[in-house]
Amino acid sequence: MRTELHRQLASALTDVRNLGILAHVDAGKTTVTERILYATGTTHKRGEVHDGTTITDFDSQERDRGITIFAAAVSCTWAGHRINLIDTPGHVDFADEVERSLRVLDGAIAVFDAVAGVEPQSESVWRQADRHAVPRIAFVNKLDRAGADLDTAVASIRERLHTIPLVVQLPIGREEQFGGVVDLLRMRALVWADGRDTYEEGEVPDELREEARRRRRLLEEKVAELHPAALEEFCARSELSEQTLSGALRDLTRTGEGVVVLCGSAYRNRGVEPLLEAVVAYLPSPLDVPPVRGTLGDAVQERAADPAAPFAALAFKVNATATGRLTYLRVYSGTVRKGETVLDVGARRSERISRILRVQADRHVDVDAAVAGDIVAVIGPKAARAGATLCAPDAPLVLEPPTVADPVVSVAVEARRSTDTERLMAALVRLVEEDPSLAVRTDSETGQTVLSGMGELHLEVAVEKVRRAHGLDVRVGRPQVAYRETVARGVSGLVYRHVKQDGGAGQFAHVVIDVEPWEDTEGDEGPGAVEFVFRSAVVGGRVPQEYVRAVEAGCRDALVEGPIGGHPVTGVRVTLTDGATHPKDSSEMAFRTAGRFALREALRASAMVLLEPVVELTATVPDDAVGGVLGDLAARRGRVSGSTARAGAAVITATVPLAELFGYATRLRSRTQGRGTFTTRATGYAPAPAAVSGATSVR
Repeated sequence: MRTELHRQLASALTDVRNLGILAHVDAGKTTVTERILYATGTTHKRGEVHDGTTITDFDSQERDRGITIFAAAVSCTWAGHRINLIDTPGHVDFADEVERSLRVLDGAIAVFDAVAGVEPQSESVWRQADRHAVPRIAFVNKLDRAGADLDTAVASIRERLHTIPLVVQLPIGREEQFGGVVDLLRMRALVWADGRDTYEEGEVPDELREEARRRRRLLEEKVAELHPAALEEFCARSELSEQTLSGALRDLTRTGEGVVVLCGSAYRNRGVEPLLEAVVAYLPSPLDVPPVRGTLGDAVQERAADPAAPFAALAFKVNATATGRLTYLRVYSGTVRKGETVLDVGARRSERISRILRVQADRHVDVDAAVAGDIVAVIGPKAARAGATLCAPDAPLVLEPPTVADPVVSVAVEARRSTDTERLMAALVRLVEEDPSLAVRTDSETGQTVLSGMGELHLEVAVEKVRRAHGLDVRVGRPQVAYRETVARGVSGLVYRHVKQDGGAGQFAHVVIDVEPWEDTEGDEGPGAVEFVFRSAVVGGRVPQEYVRAVEAGCRDALVEGPIGGHPVTGVRVTLTDGATHPKDSSEMAFRTAGRFALREALRASAMVLLEPVVELTATVPDDAVGGVLGDLAARRGRVSGSTARAGAAVITATVPLAELFGYATRLRSRTQGRGTFTTRATGYAPAPAAVSGATSVR
């Protein structure tokens, strides 16, 4: 029976906002987060990235490097609303951390640099948010910098992100003179005087009044084009009321048809309060998003954000601390109290929730219960991994876990002292538990322990964490990239018979397969974007359906090692065209074995190509160093795709093999006298030249 307490909790959900801060590295995400915490009274001193005093960048490596590495959750209140905020990393190597955060968020603030506009990683995280259908508002930051321009930044949002920006503010002053904004909805000026943390509201300055009216009119016209109710009022009155405009902006934000754009300077504490007001006004509460969908066997179930419903939560982050194992949860339905027992569906084991914590980065506040819509950390579960579903034991459900990208860079690691080998393995296992985008394996040929991750920095951070947290002296080998193999020209009609007789029931399977290259024509990941496609063209029931599935499983087994260098095979389609069975000796095991050996033989007979991971590199270099940088990129097999001028510098875009970028940061600094910077974004795989594979790539 629904209790009065549950009714009150459900009503309070309308005042909850679960959101993340997304952006390219150095766009100002962490500073925006710090100013939000300061504006809401959560902190009483403004943390600074350059001083290492921020709340969310609490890890020693984050403070040493001056970047966000680990997603950090904080909670604050504004205007009667509770805001659960996750500050996400901006570096491409930690995109998987962003992916796990986006899986559990209801909305996001995308932060853009007013000088640089949309940068490569900004585009990547925007696409990630698109995949999860997360509503966003945009904040154009750093308007006080030289060269800052709101219109240019908005144009890059429109052109690169293919969305419709709905600008609701007009800056007052440019660059160093930036001191406030005009709120185009209320047509009021919000001015932050030097030394003041809050704005003063007043009339729009005379010199901006005409421009403000023009921009308000453009905003009304664009909203009327997109929103039926707004169009009706606009046609009747030739203008939109503040209430209609605000309601339409809320609807367009939540459907993703447009993105509200605000502006300011977080470092100088200008524009933060209007940003919070926009979060409350436009981004959804847990009640505004569709019910979460899960599976139980073959059945699909929905769970609404209802405190009285059966409990269901997704673990999206695990952190092993000195005081215990923290499991971060997004509660989608129901209520959980400390001391209760929940079911880890994937591990098929019961876990006791001993403590529930409201998170403030590395600080925690105990609470008695968590309800639908909450983001909390719990102590007690011993085996739950990121992506695990915790639910009521009498109402099991499996929620879709966040996707985990395949590692692309590997290093060999070993303890300098042989007595530390076991401690090193235990530390690496704990690392993988915390970060699923890391992988640890033992090389079958060399016996070395190999750590794989998403990039050079990712592995540096992981190894340094082992050194600092566990006091281990670790040796690290040169990074190696994860190659793939694919089919350039396949074979048709390959026949394989698996016959085995060793007394008693034997094994018999006869298969005929075609092998051909296969690419996802709608994707943008390059060759081998689709790992494997299998289909059956067998007619007349010559191979029963259960044996067809066994052949497919065997083919998947064969994809683990390709014929060129033992790398995984991707981008291949296999068609089972014929086969035969034996009334007594045929079995699923026999057909799985036949499928495995048939595909291995077919791959050896096919023309194979080695694929290497490639990235899009964006380098910002002084004008006088462009020639040297371009020559260096050419030597690294880079293909330059564009170059634009920007205030005494050039922005060079190129596609470069990942293997050629190890140590590039040092090389770029030396060629540009320390003035050059670069970022990368993974774009997939491309054929590698024969010299890279050490053999002819096409047989």
